[in-house]
Amino acid sequence: MTLPPILPGPRPRTLPPLSAPPGTPFDTAEDAWFWFICAQEAKLAGARIRAGQGLVPRPCEPADILGVVDRLYRQRRLLRDHLLVLAHYGRRQMPPEAGRHREMRDHSLWVEALSILAPVLRTKGIVR
Repeated sequence: MTLPPILPGPRPRTLPPLSAPPGTPFDTAEDAWFWFICAQEAKLAGARIRAGQGLVPRPCEPADILGVVDRLYRQRRLLRDHLLVLAHYGRRQMPPEAGRHREMRDHSLWVEALSILAPVLRTKGIVR
């Protein structure tokens, strides 16, 4: 019994080199968070989010930031208290003030949450 000759298969596809995502990265994780909250609220109000339609092109979509936060929450690096503070002050578009007695704990949670979030966003090229 003779076997048919082995034909060469398709050539492996070469992937383009990884590069930084197009767009202007945010200066801080706080800026990225406020942008994300604005985009989410616009979406809830009925806006259609499309890539490249903003005044400043960004290196991500709001869903990218949501994915990072979701992953950090599932890894238990961000706690429910972190998320509540991020959401509340994100909607206000201002961070909690350390000098205000009622916002002291919120301020420490805010700083802690952003210190966890920032390195991941920096690695992804979303934050400088």
